Amino acid sequence: MISPMQLHFYLPHKPLTSRARQSASLAACGTTDSQKQQRKSIMPRVKDYRPAGVIPATLLALNEDMSIDVRETRKHLRDCALVDGVSAVTVNGHASEVHACTFDEQRTILAESLAEVGDKVPLINGVYADGSIEAAKIARMADEEGASCLLVFPPNSMSMGGQLRPEMAIEHYKRIADVTDLPLIAFQYPMQSGLGYPFETLLKLFEEVPTIAAIKDWSNDPMLHERHIRTFQSLARPVNVLTTHSSWLMASLTMGCNGLLSGAGSVIADLQVALFRAVQEGDLKKAQAINDRIVPITQAFYAQPFLDMHNRMKEALVLLGRLEKSVVRPPLMKLTEAEISRIDQALIQAGVSHEGAAQLAS
Repeated sequence: MISPMQLHFYLPHKPLTSRARQSASLAACGTTDSQKQQRKSIMPRVKDYRPAGVIPATLLALNEDMSIDVRETRKHLRDCALVDGVSAVTVNGHASEVHACTFDEQRTILAESLAEVGDKVPLINGVYADGSIEAAKIARMADEEGASCLLVFPPNSMSMGGQLRPEMAIEHYKRIADVTDLPLIAFQYPMQSGLGYPFETLLKLFEEVPTIAAIKDWSNDPMLHERHIRTFQSLARPVNVLTTHSSWLMASLTMGCNGLLSGAGSVIADLQVALFRAVQEGDLKKAQAINDRIVPITQAFYAQPFLDMHNRMKEALVLLGRLEKSVVRPPLMKLTEAEISRIDQALIQAGVSHEGAAQLAS
């Protein structure tokens, strides 16, 4: 027998209002609006959260057997969340190796994160899935657990020509918006990756899915990046641009981004806060001085091969005494001693210690 959920996802259906679509999806999965509201009343989410400011994407601590080290993960999360000036933290993103985590592990990571800092800062949860049905399942889980916002990754299944079918991106986001009214952050990839959304597709997305409140901009194209900032943040319903161009962060921020969402914030959140504040204040000299300290770190983190960036951040935390050990799940592999030494030198050059860099940054 075909379930109501299967009917909703697989059969053609007449367009519904956003609220009607959401109610149908929640009922089909056994969660009524009243049940959802009852759960929300006891959850530590931040009501009407709007993503902006400095948002670190946190790492995932693992044991030697590659299981999740909950204690160390929670400690790391608190280290990031309680930095003065941090506006929110992100979990279940690239930085926490979401590609290698099961659905149940993602739920555990979010639940433990909320238990640790949910009453201190908003929690943004990644929605990483190649299919829209699974993405909606993750979004619903994050909503029920108490996330304040969702970071929506583009499905890898769209990499072979999805840019030519904008209706695919729109449907993906609508499936997510069907099951949650949380604000969404659209993750914009470089166009050459095959996963970046064309400019006009983004505008259409904002019209069709009004809960999109921001984009995480990794367009990696300064001209397009500035166009995003000038256009999206000036719409009748503004959409914030959160830069993730961490390897050229100062240049990006000076274009006028309303925030940043960065894995490097798992190590240098205090320096990123100091830089963001200096740019917001128009203090170029101060911003340049702070950036001079950030550059050695980001050049070490974002060197080739690019995929080792978060691997390097874990090693940096071990060197700083903020993490007990650096373990990654395959296909990622342990870094060489030579590379770990280069990371150590970058930390020394930047003046980053176990306690951080806030005093020096100010």
